[in-house]
Amino acid sequence: MGPPGRNIPDMAPDHRTFSNQLIIELPYLRRFARSIAGDAALADDLVQDTLARALDKRHLYDETRPLRAWLFAILRNLFINGIRKRQQFQVVKTVDDLVDGEDAIAPDQEQGISLRLISDALERLPPQHREVIALVSLEEMSYRDVAEILGVPMGTVMSRLSRAREQLRAMLEVSGTPVLRRVK
Repeated sequence: MGPPGRNIPDMAPDHRTFSNQLIIELPYLRRFARSIAGDAALADDLVQDTLARALDKRHLYDETRPLRAWLFAILRNLFINGIRKRQQFQVVKTVDDLVDGEDAIAPDQEQGISLRLISDALERLPPQHREVIALVSLEEMSYRDVAEILGVPMGTVMSRLSRAREQLRAMLEVSGTPVLRRVK
């Protein structure tokens, strides 16, 4: 048992280490969940379900592979299964669900406008393109890890990424605001 006065069950050292690794991955899981779910509450539920599944299926984790990639694959599969269950219905907020200030007008600073344009453009991308952009650009994952998470060949990842970037560029050029630039 733990120290006197604490009601914490004694965990095996390898389980404690695994739990600590999961805690380290939380911010990355939240960011990826929000990028594919588009809703903070749904994203939080996805992260919670992912952690529960990871703890339950810990024996299936191959420690030679990155933990983050394994967790992202679990999260993505849960998201896709959730879409299938909901038959693609989206979460809708009523006026009563709004938090104070949520209906306020966003500031008109240039950075805020650019960020909103990019966010809106990302939401209009097909899900498979949005996933690849999120994993490669936001999470800075290798093409190999992304291919493993999505269950597609690495060439498909590169192709989707290229098409996604072109679609984003085209959408943002239509808006008249050049917010993306090519970096070589």
